[in-house]
This record gives sequence, structure tokens and C-alpha cells, in this order.
Amino acid sequence: MDLIALAVPFFLLALLVELAVDRVRGTGHYRTSDAINSLSAGTLSTTFGYFTRLFPAFIWAFVLHSFALVEIELALFDLSPRGIALWLLALLAFDFCYYWKHRCGHEVSVLWAAHAVHHQSEDYNLSTALRQTSTGFIFTWIFYLPLFILGMPIEVFLTVNAIDLIYQFWVHTQQIGRLGWFDRVFVTPSNHRVHHAQNEIYIDRNYGGILILWDRLFGTFQEELDAEPVVFGVRKPLATWNPFRANLQVYRYLWFDAVRTRRWRDKLGIWFRRTGWRPADVAAEFPKQRSDIASFQKFDPELGIGLRLYLIGQFVMAAFGVLWIGAEFTRSGATGVLLPCLMLWATLYSFGSLSESRSYAIRFEALRLVAILPLGIAAMMQTAMFDAQDTDLVWAATIAYSLLSVANLRIVTRGAAAATA
Repeated sequence: MDLIALAVPFFLLALLVELAVDRVRGTGHYRTSDAINSLSAGTLSTTFGYFTRLFPAFIWAFVLHSFALVEIELALFDLSPRGIALWLLALLAFDFCYYWKHRCGHEVSVLWAAHAVHHQSEDYNLSTALRQTSTGFIFTWIFYLPLFILGMPIEVFLTVNAIDLIYQFWVHTQQIGRLGWFDRVFVTPSNHRVHHAQNEIYIDRNYGGILILWDRLFGTFQEELDAEPVVFGVRKPLATWNPFRANLQVYRYLWFDAVRTRRWRDKLGIWFRRTGWRPADVAAEFPKQRSDIASFQKFDPELGIGLRLYLIGQFVMAAFGVLWIGAEFTRSGATGVLLPCLMLWATLYSFGSLSESRSYAIRFEALRLVAILPLGIAAMMQTAMFDAQDTDLVWAATIAYSLLSVANLRIVTRGAAAATA
């Protein structure tokens, strides 16, 4: 049973409730482009994971089978007092490993390159929780190897992993303040706001998943200070709504320095050195300007109300495609959803381009509507989703939707052009 998949509807409901509260209170913690970008990054992470999740699973299974110190039967994890104690112990062990995975994800350059996407949002709300990396599978599996050496069954690992991640969803909000003693033991919204800050006093603090006690124990805890309001985001602003560029941002910076430094030791070492370290020769030739929190401004290209509503409507439609892809993946595996995923990724790219008003954005979106969308529908019709008698109806609906969307896009963009003329 996939607990995370079961939790998705509750995530979305909570997001809508928080959005409503934000509008009623007038706190302004949501911006359309930022929220869509966070959800796009999460969508990309989930769907890309269909093609990468077997890589760590294979290694974990191999280690469990070949190197486990003890054999722990899955049947022991029941609802008896002993079984519940084992579940709690497993969750505690996972959260400990998560702390070190998360901490190294901020302190080692190549790991930060994967994790940075989660921190790039300059807003902080529940959509930020769904903003996840697509490249974390490369190295993060390493930090959970001790659990399998100790004999933790994979089924138990997957369950406590899901519990840990689901818990972390609710802490990504500004609508909840301090929680007294709870802040001292558990990760809470106040504790985790600190973690997402770019203020000097808050950087590299509060790594815990469920328990903040790990941070208190290992010296990485920092409470939220009234005198130091949190400024969200990363020191080197992303400055794009493109989820693909978001995932590659830090890799590009590291590659830039690795190619230009003269010493081979630095070309290789830069990937595994402390975050922010640069070879001396490259730093001297290409100095980076230190960011100034006092003058920080959010990346916020102007977006007309018409185009904003268009993007929201199109993203809602794309969300139904995401749900279908997830259902189809459970039936036919990665090969069955490859083409639909490619279509979806083109859609996410288009949304990012429109949000930034790129010169080619309108042409690419029109291409998506008249070519890519029908291709995606054609791929879906090859599966068990549609009966043969539904074919004509599906195609008629697809063509009508594409034409109406193109017409709406034309109206919206003309209106925006007239407003700026």
C-alpha cells in the first residue's frame, strides 16, 4: 500500500484550505507562478521517479539479502505491544538517518545540487512541501544503508519513510505560530521556517524530519527569532519558473567551476567539498557577489490576470493527467507511461515559459495544444483506460478542448499585449 499516494488528496485539500485562509487573512503567502512552479517540480519529481526508483530499491534489497547482521521477520511488525514498539523503533532509526541525509544534503556540494530545488521557492506555504528534487535518487540511498545492514525489512522501510515524509508536509506553513513545548521536541512550522531561510543566522539549521531533538543533540538547532524575520529562498536566486532549470541550477554552477579550474584535484573535488567552496583560481577570475538580505527582492515577473487564470485552468487539467499516469503506472509499469510522461513534461516546460513571458512561450504552448496534447491522448487510448466505443467521443473532446484553449490563449495574450501597449 502506497501511503504517500493515499495522502495526496489530503495534501491538495489542505493546500486549498490554506490558500483560502491566506486570502481571508490577506497574508499574501501564495503567488500563482510560484505555487505552480512548486507543484510542477513535485510533479516532475514524482513522474521522473517512475523511471529511477528501482535503482536504490535494487541496492537496498541486495544489501539486505547479503549483508544484514540479523534477520528480522516482517511478521514481528504487527499491532501487538511488541510490534508497535518495533514500529516506533524503526521510525526513530529512519528519522535519525534522515537527519544525516538532510544535513549532508546542505553541507556537501553535489548533494546540495539535488536538494536545492526544495529550497528555491521564495514563498513558504504547503505547495513548497510538494516541491521535490528529481535527482535525489543518485546519492541519497546511501544514508539508509545502515537500516538494511541492521536487517530492517524493505516493507517496513517504505512505510516509515512514507510516515516521515507525510509528517513533514504540515510544517511548511506560515499560518501556524509557535507551539510551546511541542517546538522543543518535534519539527514544527516555526522550526522548519528557520530551515528554509537564507538569513545568515538561520542557514544550515534544523534538519530533523520528525524530531527536532537530533538538531539539539548535534548542535544544529536554531529557534525562530522575532527580531530576525525569515527571508525564504536561496542565496543564489533561481530566477525562473522552469522546473527543469530548477533541478539543474546548482549542477550548472558546479560544472562551470569544474571545467574552468586548472587542477584535476579541484575538478573532481569540487563536487564533494563543503557547499559554497570554489577553487581559488576560478574564484579569483570569476568572483561571486555576496548576496544582501536587506536588498532582497522576490523573482516576480508581471503576469496579467487573464494569463494567470489560463495557467491555473490548464494546470488543473494537467493534474488529472498526473492522476491517470499514476494509475496507469501501477498497471503497466514505467514502459506504459513513458510517452504520457514526455507529454506531461513538455506541458510543465510550457507553463514555466508562459509564467516568465518568454518570447517563444505562446508558440510552444500552441504547439502543445495542437500536437503534444493529442499525442498524449493517443498514448492513453492504447491502454486499458478507454473502451473501443469511447474512441470517437474522446477524440472529439480532445479536439474541442485544444481548439478552445488555443482561442482562449489568443484572447488572453492579445489582451495582455494591449494592456502593456
